[in-house]
Amino acid sequence: MERFLIIRTSSLGDIVHTLPALAVLRKHRPQAEIRWVVGGKGKEILDWVAGLDGLVTMDKPGWIKSLRGREQTALDFQGLLKSGMIGLESRARVRIGFHKKNLREPLARFFYNRQAEEFPETEHVIRKNIHLLEPLGIRDTMLEFPLRVPEEKRRAIRDKARELGWDGARRIVLFNVGAAWPSKRWFPDRWSAVLRTMVPLDIFPLLLWGTEDERALAAQIWEKTGVPFVPFLSIQETTALIAESALLVSGDTFALQMACALGVPVVGIFGPTNPRRNGPFMARDRVIYHELDCSLCYKRGCESLSCLKAITADEVAESIRRALAEHV
Repeated sequence: MERFLIIRTSSLGDIVHTLPALAVLRKHRPQAEIRWVVGGKGKEILDWVAGLDGLVTMDKPGWIKSLRGREQTALDFQGLLKSGMIGLESRARVRIGFHKKNLREPLARFFYNRQAEEFPETEHVIRKNIHLLEPLGIRDTMLEFPLRVPEEKRRAIRDKARELGWDGARRIVLFNVGAAWPSKRWFPDRWSAVLRTMVPLDIFPLLLWGTEDERALAAQIWEKTGVPFVPFLSIQETTALIAESALLVSGDTFALQMACALGVPVVGIFGPTNPRRNGPFMARDRVIYHELDCSLCYKRGCESLSCLKAITADEVAESIRRALAEHV
């Protein structure tokens, strides 16, 4: 029996973007044993994923020993020195990684004994991940997310929404106002301006957040608009809420990637990152992005934030109205 070890320990959005590669691998190797090495909160996502035979969670004692198995193939979707080291520690006979020009840390290539051909970074990262399977003789264009949200979790999150004022009839529209990178965070006054235009629409808007900084941002917007923000939610609760929503408006964050995986329509607000590489991929989805001379800098911090300043409240509001009218 063939055995595979997927290495993608973080971040949450990148884990989501690796799920189609798992689906393709399972399709072409239906009898294989497939395990996944994951750290931190990523386990909450993978617990709901079909096609896995086991998880190696990095917060458990003895996890390094548990990932070992010489008769296996390690697939490093992360492309870092630390993920390359995990592949080496797994004692896998075959260790596959990206081409050196596609690695975030090129020195990681020395941990591999097989590498994929160079892949154009202008294409979507999901395609790049599937491309990593080509050294196994697997070439496929299938785009599937083997992720299922249990019905009991959906019911529980609907109850939470009712506690916030949802009547069970109006469409829930999520406004994910935060982001891990400061350079991805659109401005609270513009979020507030957008939300004020939503009043005539038959929707139930909610502000979504994940960290304390994001909660403070949501609180600022709530004070100006009265739009409620959700209490702290786990990763699984957030996923269930997204699944129950009619539309998500968000920057380049985990919430946006999860909405795309679940087939929930999105309006994406993009600043320093490339929406063609990291953004939504369905024709119905909308992306608001202005290409400037400094675009695609991928800087986590920026003094000017010119790319975000170029995005107006009017164009975001119009995209939301069109999405609700045409596709929801």
